[in-house]
Amino acid sequence: MYLTRHRTVSGSRWACDGQWLPEGFRLSWLLELPADAVRNVLVQLPRSGVASGPLLPPVEPEQEVWAAGVTYLRSRDARMAEAQVKDIYWRVYEAERPELFFKGQGWRMVGPGEPVRVRRDSRWNVPEPELAVVFTRTLEIVGYTVGNDVSSRDIEGENPLYLPQAKIYDGAGSLGPGIVVVEHPGMLRGLRIALEIRRGEAVLFRGETTTDQMKRLPEELVNWLGKELSFPYGGILMTGTGIVPPDDFSLQSGDRVVIRVADMVLENPVS
Repeated sequence: MYLTRHRTVSGSRWACDGQWLPEGFRLSWLLELPADAVRNVLVQLPRSGVASGPLLPPVEPEQEVWAAGVTYLRSRDARMAEAQVKDIYWRVYEAERPELFFKGQGWRMVGPGEPVRVRRDSRWNVPEPELAVVFTRTLEIVGYTVGNDVSSRDIEGENPLYLPQAKIYDGAGSLGPGIVVVEHPGMLRGLRIALEIRRGEAVLFRGETTTDQMKRLPEELVNWLGKELSFPYGGILMTGTGIVPPDDFSLQSGDRVVIRVADMVLENPVS
């Protein structure tokens, strides 16, 4: 099953497998249920008509989006290279406890085709292509989407305490185009993740990895996130990046970022 959220005259509406779900359906309501119930409800809900209209990020405004850092070896090496305080990234990569940070409420995320931004007070900005998992109130993973955790590397590298400013600002995250519903977390293994950055007609960077390269399993990250934190409406967790452009690259206004996770493609211009 594949969930999408569309802009409509009255606001937004959800669809499943290309057909409208009932008016008033909300993902935040659905994720209050256990995982098995989520799938059963989606099977039983009536559908009607062919869904159409611009795609919105597949998250409700009141839901929270979090992110994990240093979950791939490539990310650890990149963080160490940029940082003035280098050993903390090696230590968190090897530690039992992962790095987890708040990315924003659902309303802060942009969807397919909408612009992501670079901070005006930063000189080194990159996209971070990530598997983003959708989890329930009971911390069970029920699906995934594509995430772009845009980051200001120079701000984070100057001082680790500046991480929120490097990660949380207007236009710093995108999600979409939809949610693939999975039967169990094992279906997240071996997914291909690819990044392409375009400037005009030129492709400036291409890279790819797979979720098999992750140091920690997505369900482990979600469990850590929920140890002392409740998510009454479920949530979304970006699981870290394994693709990092070269150190001499920085996003510019007018660039286009294309991220693929399995068969889903999320594309955003940069402003």
